[in-house]
Amino acid sequence: MQRVEKSVRVDAPVEKVYSYWRNFENFPQFMEHVEEVRPTDPAGRMSHWKLKGPMGKTVEYDAELTKDEPNKLIGWNSTGGSMQTSGEVTFTPLEHNTQVHVVMQWYDTPGGPVGEAASKTLQNPDKMLEEDLQRFKDIVEGRVGSGLRR
Repeated sequence: MQRVEKSVRVDAPVEKVYSYWRNFENFPQFMEHVEEVRPTDPAGRMSHWKLKGPMGKTVEYDAELTKDEPNKLIGWNSTGGSMQTSGEVTFTPLEHNTQVHVVMQWYDTPGGPVGEAASKTLQNPDKMLEEDLQRFKDIVEGRVGSGLRR
């Protein structure tokens, strides 16, 4: 299992921050390795994710919301596909800002033990999430073009 945890303070009200994050179709705009997210049910609790995986491999999985408290918390678990993932994102209002705290875990990296070793060697999950959160912050604050997205 791999785990990453990061926070970012966004200069925007919690309603705006939560709303942008909760629209999972926005993820390819700020998460470098997310190619596509599409809802698979009308309520928006189920979604299909397509990621750029290690060694040029595509990773796909379905995810289900396990928690959705507007302006407070989003939690998920994968329900099938080539990777297992779970996590939570909390949104905490702080005067004129919002603290976004992300905890993600993932298992069964594509390629088995070799793929997991390669992903740890070739990618730095802490740095990746930190850069993804910076892009998220820039977009929500209206400063698109941070130069981090490749």
